[in-house]
Amino acid sequence: MPDHHELDIKRVAILFAGGPAPAANAVISTAAFSFLEEGAQVFGIKHGYSRLAEYTSAGPLVEGEDYIRFTHDSLVHARSSRGIMIGTARTNPGKHVSSPDHLNDAELVAPLRRVYEGLCSLEVDALISIGGDDTLKTANKIKLYQDTLPSDARRFPVIHLPKTIDNDYSGIDFTFGFFTAVETLAEEIRNLNYDAAAGRSYFLCEAMGRSAGWLSYGAAIAGEASMVLSVEDVVGSLAEEEVVNQETGETRKVMAMDRVIDRMVDMMLAREREGRPSGTIVLAEGMAEYLPSKYLEGVSRDDHGHINISSINLSALIAKMLSERYTDRTGRTRKVNGLQLGYESRCAPPHAYDVMLGSQLGVGAYRALVEEKLNGVMVSVSGQLDLHYVPFEELVDPETLVTKVRFIEPNSDFHRLARFLETCVDS
Repeated sequence: MPDHHELDIKRVAILFAGGPAPAANAVISTAAFSFLEEGAQVFGIKHGYSRLAEYTSAGPLVEGEDYIRFTHDSLVHARSSRGIMIGTARTNPGKHVSSPDHLNDAELVAPLRRVYEGLCSLEVDALISIGGDDTLKTANKIKLYQDTLPSDARRFPVIHLPKTIDNDYSGIDFTFGFFTAVETLAEEIRNLNYDAAAGRSYFLCEAMGRSAGWLSYGAAIAGEASMVLSVEDVVGSLAEEEVVNQETGETRKVMAMDRVIDRMVDMMLAREREGRPSGTIVLAEGMAEYLPSKYLEGVSRDDHGHINISSINLSALIAKMLSERYTDRTGRTRKVNGLQLGYESRCAPPHAYDVMLGSQLGVGAYRALVEEKLNGVMVSVSGQLDLHYVPFEELVDPETLVTKVRFIEPNSDFHRLARFLETCVDS
């Protein structure tokens, strides 16, 4: 069950962390507007946790530099605007806390303590966190950190609003910005289809989506791609086990590279039999995590433990292998161009649905804090934009403090839709 608070909320902080998403300003501005209408002060923390995480050593927070005060004038026409009006960053103040026991270790929780003290310096009565699953984990840790404080210590409730164009969030059907991002990438794929047809070639498009294939599948369906593959498809004949520790016998699942490439060639040959010697293939960038180890040597990882996908250039790697395999099997050449898509979609003009969804989530933060007096919940929307409040403990593992990725379910109707629409390949 979610926690409740008895605070009279007069000062609210809004913070956005992680990658941008269309309709970010719809979420921020409607949350701010809701509280301004009630006479509360609303602070926009600039650039995520980057400044709060070094609060004590860098001195007091500076208005205009580290945070802004929202006014009605600052929110004019903000709801449908591009970008993020308070900026963002990927700083992770909870990266050293990976179990509840760590919350009692002063050294491990030091960055969380600085965040807490920085927010207390503004005398906030609540924190509205906006971000992806890593930001949800941080919001949960800030809430748990406050639970460890003495009974007379200042406390403020934490409400989280889910954000990711990847749409891989548990607890909500669709995240704001997803459909705008899908349409932006789909339009590029539609353009590439004509380019490919003109030159009898292929484009292999690497779409954003580290953990799941929602964005790549959506873009492929709407963009009329010839084939789409994501992490959910690294199963059966397209997967194999790689031994990573000879002493313990530990293994990891990786792509069966030859079979993955041959599946793409099979599709190309099927299209040629239909008189279509061109097309586009969409891959989710997260498939890089399933590359055999020899392709990942020397690749760095970020604060959240993710490999640096941008340093791999999966599309270029697979495009080269595909072109060579096509020649091996046919004796002919077929140009395959590798492209990375995604960044251009994150600050695209938001579509009406994303503006409506984002606006409802922003209002949901107000309703969760003021009307429902909740603490430690994520705001969710379903049906006719009906609001729901999901407790952190239903979304975050209480032992490991990590979140659960929402994958496309194999053989779900959404998954089958993509298979139905792409070029048929006998498996």
